[in-house]
Amino acid sequence: MNRHVIKMPDLGEGIAEVELVAWHVKVGDAVTEDQVLADVMTDKATVEIPSPVAGTVVSLGGEVGDVMAVGAELISISAEGDAVRTAPPAAERRSGSAATPPAISPRSNPQLPNQAVDAPSVQSTPARPAPPEPATSTAGRRTVASPAIRARAWELGIDLHDVTATGTAGRVMQADLDAHVERGGSRHPAPHTPSAPRRAVPTPGATHQIKIIGLRRRIAQKMQDSKRRIPHYAYVEEIDVTELEALRAQLNQRFGEERGRLTLLPLLIRAIVLAVPEFPMVNAWFDDEAGVLTQHESVHIGVATQTDAGLMVPVLRDAQQGDLWSHAIEISRLADAARSGKAVRDELTGSTITLTSLGRLGGIVSTPVINSPEVAIVGVNKMVPRPVVRDGAIVVRQMMNLSSSFDHRVVDGAKAAAFIQRIRETLEHPALLFVD
Repeated sequence: MNRHVIKMPDLGEGIAEVELVAWHVKVGDAVTEDQVLADVMTDKATVEIPSPVAGTVVSLGGEVGDVMAVGAELISISAEGDAVRTAPPAAERRSGSAATPPAISPRSNPQLPNQAVDAPSVQSTPARPAPPEPATSTAGRRTVASPAIRARAWELGIDLHDVTATGTAGRVMQADLDAHVERGGSRHPAPHTPSAPRRAVPTPGATHQIKIIGLRRRIAQKMQDSKRRIPHYAYVEEIDVTELEALRAQLNQRFGEERGRLTLLPLLIRAIVLAVPEFPMVNAWFDDEAGVLTQHESVHIGVATQTDAGLMVPVLRDAQQGDLWSHAIEISRLADAARSGKAVRDELTGSTITLTSLGRLGGIVSTPVINSPEVAIVGVNKMVPRPVVRDGAIVVRQMMNLSSSFDHRVVDGAKAAAFIQRIRETLEHPALLFVD
């Protein structure tokens, strides 16, 4: 047998290092050609590294959480035969004869991406927690499937070994899971979680160390960089949404069954879209190194979405087009894709302004962090009935605060306030939502 050293592949786009987020093999394991060896992350994407050879794992080049340079030794395999399946990339050919997975070339990306790749032997999916125990066959051979597919199978209670795989080298694809469910294939009940678990008794003095890796590390780095580099200017305004809520109830009663029910978000998005032409400086990216502000005519609204893997921001593209119901459908689709791990890179990048909401947990005031390189983020707090003075009388109205942040380097405080005031005016007089 020949010993093959598989090095960290070049993921393109000038990426010099990636994070090792999961091993799927250990020293001494027998592996087959195309079997997934490890998951690595660049930006917000998890990329699977397959084996170009069959053989036995001799050594691992790092531990989960390590940040490894492109070209660094990832894994060593005592391989069967004399040659690997694929030719090494140019950089590898210059450095020696060690084997490496095929180089991949992510498509262009202006922001932190969930990078999709074009090479058939490497699959990229949004970062997502894997099921607690990776599936293994009765013979000990691991089923080939991406982390997103494993997570979905776990949620559905499906044993991947019961699924007919149609992908390369026996890889289970999303379509295979769908077909299995449509056929009424076998399911295994997920572990039961009691609705009211007994509270564990804390051990005095006990501590727990949790290594921050993967998407959580990327989020931490991005938030830190945003707060360090951007002087945030916060502006909070309360809005009377009584009439808006009445309109939303009427629209849902009239069109709910036919077009779908509206939440508050499509109405807020419409108000933002109507305000942007008057305040183009808020719908922009700022490159502080080049000193260039890029204003966008199209309004691509990022909708901050909490997932099990962490905060993700799917993008509603060209929000200036379409109507309230098309926006509602797209927002729901994007949120489902993000939470299920099916969102692709283009659905998670390119936003020009972000809308964030904690829904019923929205509190009274928040201080949202700008999604760099954007320069503005609009935060929605919870809606509550409050006593207010109208025409000299105290009345109860449905009130809601908008807590927004702006990059004070390029958006003056007066402009930021005027932008939010324009949104307030539109929401408090909802007929304006239908006037261009």
